[in-house]
Amino acid sequence: MDIRPILFALRRHKLTCCLLVLQIAFTCAIVCNTIFLIGQRLERINLPSGIAENELVYIQLANIGGRPDGKARAAEDMAALRQIPGVTAVALPGEMPFDNGSNNMDIRINPEQHLATLSASQYFGEGVVKTFGVQLVEGRDLRPEEYVDLSDVFVMLANKQYDKLPNSTLITRAMAERMWPGKDPLGKQFYVGAGMPFTVVGVMANLIRPGSNQMNAGAGYSTVWPVRLTLDQGVGYMIRCAPQDRDQVLKSAVEKLKTLDPNRIVLDKGTMEQHRRDFFRNDRAMVGILLGVCIALLVVTALGIVGLASFWVAQRNRSIGVRRALGATRGNILHYFQTENFLLTTMGIALGMVLAYGINLFLIVHYELPRMPAMYFPVGALILWGIGQVAVLGPALRAAAVPPVVATRSV
Repeated sequence: MDIRPILFALRRHKLTCCLLVLQIAFTCAIVCNTIFLIGQRLERINLPSGIAENELVYIQLANIGGRPDGKARAAEDMAALRQIPGVTAVALPGEMPFDNGSNNMDIRINPEQHLATLSASQYFGEGVVKTFGVQLVEGRDLRPEEYVDLSDVFVMLANKQYDKLPNSTLITRAMAERMWPGKDPLGKQFYVGAGMPFTVVGVMANLIRPGSNQMNAGAGYSTVWPVRLTLDQGVGYMIRCAPQDRDQVLKSAVEKLKTLDPNRIVLDKGTMEQHRRDFFRNDRAMVGILLGVCIALLVVTALGIVGLASFWVAQRNRSIGVRRALGATRGNILHYFQTENFLLTTMGIALGMVLAYGINLFLIVHYELPRMPAMYFPVGALILWGIGQVAVLGPALRAAAVPPVVATRSV
């Protein structure tokens, strides 16, 4: 179709055309960035954890301060919990996946290195790998004889007895690929604090780090250390069992702990799946808000296109009748309005791409968001083209239905 008559007709409606193009451009810019932000949130919500989430329950107890019998009480509790039918493993970790708080450390692969290679979380607690269900892909798990008490670690650090610290540790595959890309990490050393060396004895497939903010710096950067905790040093008990036994095991575990100490205060308990859903509650809410904004903008833009197209159809009723009388088919009229809308939408999309890029730069500078991949631009363009064609279809069909006799009536 020759677009010159269309462009000539649009020149006579510069103001309304400019307003519609600006509306489409604004919608395109917002939609591109909104879809990108939604994708970021969904990617975060669906982060793989590397743990057996459907087999884990937890019990968090109130910490009433240091107790001299904390170690013995923890051993007694875990021994009792392991006796519950269906329980396959129990651990008293220092932190739990999908908690907001976390212990982190800077890691260097060279003791003379000024800046850290990465920051990773620290999981303490005997039997963490087995209880969490973490998959070891290289090397071995930590041995029982390698574990030391956390209180002893504090004494060694205070006395600068670094050579007495346990020097074996587990890291995730993501960490190994970052520190020694393409190389075997087993037996390699990294350095923490004042150049203290630690040796990698095993590599885990994945283990998500706790802490909402820390996830942005590498969700899979986690380490497991041979450090044993007492009752007042751990965050609570993690219990592994079959998925169908979780409710009964959790109930029995709470009763068992209450039997051992009636004065215990249970702060929280539940399944790891529920814990994960609670952790990402705000992200899901944000996805809903962004999706609502995106849909509202598209609806408003579509209504604007419908309104303007309907106005132009009514205004051009006579010229449409003349064209029909001169031999134009219904298809010609329909394609005329569709092409007109396509041209206006394309102009809006072109301007919208520039705006979308500018908004993304603003978000990068002020909110530390990542750069938006180029794939979101064609996605936004396709959505706007589709909305435009659907919106103009009704008025265009009405225009195509104008009979040739209208031309003679208006003479």
